[in-house]
Amino acid sequence: MKVLRNQLVLPINYEVLIDENDPVWKLVEICDTLDYTRLYDEYLRHWRAIDPVVLFEILVFAYMNGIYSSRAIEQACKTDIRFMWLLQGQSAPDHSTFARFQNEKLVGVIEDLFYQLIIKLHKLGEIEFKNIFIDGTKIEANANRYTFVWAKSVEKNLQKLNVKINKELPGLCQKYGLSESASLTDVVEFLLKARDFLGIEFVYGRGKRKTEIQRDYDRIYEYLERIERYHESQAILGTRKSYSKTDLDATFMRMKEDHMRNGQLKPAYNVQIGVESEYIVGVGLFSNPTDTTTLIPFLERLRKNTGRKYFNIIADAGYASEENYTYLEENEQNAFIKPADYEIKKTRKYKSNIYRVENLIYDNDGDFFTCPNSKRLNHAYDSKSKTTNGYEATKSYYICETCEGCPHREKCYKGKYENRKISFSKTMARQKAEATERITADEGNILRQNRSIQVEGAFGVLKQDRDFRRFFVRSKVKTEAQFFMLAFAFNIKKLWNRTNDGRLGVSLFNQPAA
Repeated sequence: MKVLRNQLVLPINYEVLIDENDPVWKLVEICDTLDYTRLYDEYLRHWRAIDPVVLFEILVFAYMNGIYSSRAIEQACKTDIRFMWLLQGQSAPDHSTFARFQNEKLVGVIEDLFYQLIIKLHKLGEIEFKNIFIDGTKIEANANRYTFVWAKSVEKNLQKLNVKINKELPGLCQKYGLSESASLTDVVEFLLKARDFLGIEFVYGRGKRKTEIQRDYDRIYEYLERIERYHESQAILGTRKSYSKTDLDATFMRMKEDHMRNGQLKPAYNVQIGVESEYIVGVGLFSNPTDTTTLIPFLERLRKNTGRKYFNIIADAGYASEENYTYLEENEQNAFIKPADYEIKKTRKYKSNIYRVENLIYDNDGDFFTCPNSKRLNHAYDSKSKTTNGYEATKSYYICETCEGCPHREKCYKGKYENRKISFSKTMARQKAEATERITADEGNILRQNRSIQVEGAFGVLKQDRDFRRFFVRSKVKTEAQFFMLAFAFNIKKLWNRTNDGRLGVSLFNQPAA
């Protein structure tokens, strides 16, 4: 029997076709309570084909379902009744509309909308601003893999070029009667004037014979261009060791997802998140691969956006440093950060090594160490050093009174000095002891278990379940905006899940200690 497909039908009410427990309802419920003043301010005119709030809700819902491509979002608006309902009967926007909206309009607004959501979750009783679990992961940038520029190569090539210039410049100055203090720019200007005065025409291409003045000019001008390129590269690098030519903010980092399976570096960003009650409450993208220097700017940014200070900071050993411990002490925050040597300290080899500085006997009153040969290592001097963030750390150095004829000499000390010399930070030693005591207490055990569950679980959902392993945009500003969008969508889906599971108001998984 032939199906009649051209019958006249009334407009479909998509709302009745959507499951009453679908997450799109939770999305609209939360998004309708946000303040979009800053988003509307991004538009110069009041008339728009589609309301920016509608575009925002569609993008968030797409991210909630693991759809990141603007073309795929456009297709979903034509085939998925939930997207059609969000459009309220309007035609599906073109993919370029979504791309421009995300990369231009949302860039300066999404962070504000994200933290509005965090405050909303706090009012709902989901977030207490008490325990924050911090961790980082590396996500590949949207940059070509073999477009690296290395800081050492730039510096090396610049030095070689300067040596070459210093060797050739005096001869050129003498050749054209210029002063010995003349620079490359002075030589180029002189050669251009000589060309105009002599009526010489510079020629290029095959079969063209260059004059001696043009050959000198081309060579010197190339040197100037190369110097300018090297200086531009150094300005882009800053304190980094590398960057990508196709995404200047991306740094080459060693990734767990290695397409060549041989430990190659790939352009990426170090993505930091803070999680509380399974929600992502803070986001930060960094161009440096290590986590140590990211903690303080991450917490400062979080405090600025929320106006709140977390009581307990829980992180792994990658964040352990004297600077970070001191910062948390000064801000009256508890550092549940595992010391870098916490795991190795538990090994039998570490405990039985009587020559390690940590295992030497220290006399606090006399400020000296005693070595296995019962000799004293007396305090010699203090040394101060500054970190990249400007923190000044002090180390004390101790030298043994004599190592002559010591039977432990070969095992104890293989340095170049006659007597053993050790360095020791009293501040760091105290902070590590306090941190160890904190993380091994009952509260510390529960918080450390929750760190593994909550923040690593959040990364697992984003990278494995939502398949977000590579950014779709370039530059730090746009990639950070995209990750804020991803975190916003993650939180809406998490609120929906917790509502369905009856876990609202539950902030920790209280598991028995192992």
